[in-house]
Amino acid sequence: MNYNKKSIEDIDVSGKRVLCRCDFNVPTKNGVITSDKRIVAAMPTIRYLVDHNAKVILCSHMGKPKGEWKPELSLKIVAKRISELLGKEVIMAADVAGEDAKAKAAQLQDGDVMLLENTRFEKGETKNDPELSKALASLADIFVNDAFGTAHRAHSSTAGVADYLPAVSGFLVQKEVSIMGKALTNPERPFVAVLGGAKVSDKLNVINNLLEKVDTLIIGGGMAYTFLAAKGYAVGKSLLDESKIDYCKEMMAKAEAKGVKLLLPVDVVVADTFPDPIDGPIEVSTVDADAIPADKEGLDIGEKSCALFASAVKDAKTVVWNGPMGVFENPTLAKGTIAMAQALADSSATTIVGGGDSAAACEQLGFADKITHISTGGGASLEFLEGLELPGIACLEDK
Repeated sequence: MNYNKKSIEDIDVSGKRVLCRCDFNVPTKNGVITSDKRIVAAMPTIRYLVDHNAKVILCSHMGKPKGEWKPELSLKIVAKRISELLGKEVIMAADVAGEDAKAKAAQLQDGDVMLLENTRFEKGETKNDPELSKALASLADIFVNDAFGTAHRAHSSTAGVADYLPAVSGFLVQKEVSIMGKALTNPERPFVAVLGGAKVSDKLNVINNLLEKVDTLIIGGGMAYTFLAAKGYAVGKSLLDESKIDYCKEMMAKAEAKGVKLLLPVDVVVADTFPDPIDGPIEVSTVDADAIPADKEGLDIGEKSCALFASAVKDAKTVVWNGPMGVFENPTLAKGTIAMAQALADSSATTIVGGGDSAAACEQLGFADKITHISTGGGASLEFLEGLELPGIACLEDK
């Protein structure tokens, strides 16, 4: 995939109607936004378009209405928040690409901002229906994608409209593509990747793709136990995917053949059972990775593993991290994930954290400002690491 894509700075937006796909899929409770982080992240692109006299038409999905009109998933509260941040009224359309949206889009003046209703209220959105894509495209002269979180989805509002309009990236997508694209195509070395999370099956292709690119691959989290089992160790009651043991053996052999260091935990934190509730009190002990008792479950990496992984990160020039090292929602089992976040924060390397749980961990633990780049998309950043083409990026014009 070509990562060298045009952005809003490469085209003239003045006087043009610009359809801008953002990620306003914000958490809400009782009709109130509980975190406006995604809205704030989109503001540099929105402000640039307003300052350059574009007629701005914003669109996004929220939640999973599955093609039905659900008032509790209306974007009206988002329009209100953007209005507050911009210091000017955001015009709210009563539909996605219907009569009201068309009428309001036609009346926009330079610098005006309007927001379409939740794109997933339309059944055709997730099917990338050409009729909906055409209807959305008819509202505007230019398409801007600034929603990296949905770039791995081929939907009408993320990719389909680009069949009918010139398409470029906003600042958020531009940053994701340039930083992650460079890390994967031309990284400064040593290049270290850290993978965690629960299942090997979620990261099969990621592991395979990264072994072609990295100097060191670190594996922690629940997925490490299938690798330990592949080494012939007993893993007790730990998470184990027996159908993937041969795959793990293949990956270890591939790493060896390619001269890639593959690091697994050397000690693990074990307990009798998974914590219930997840953040409740739990009694734990630490054992060597090759000595997990039959009645215990591995739930985090131990101190020796933390030191081993941190030392590999310390010498790196590029580090990509996706997935926690243990059940980080529990304070007792968060030490491995904290140690990893600390290692990235202390590193002078270009550090990239894939979205999802590892991004949440960095933010919760207060390390976010010490990381070069925290991705705004969990699924999208994983598919990026897999080397897959992302429809919402592929549809943009090449520089």
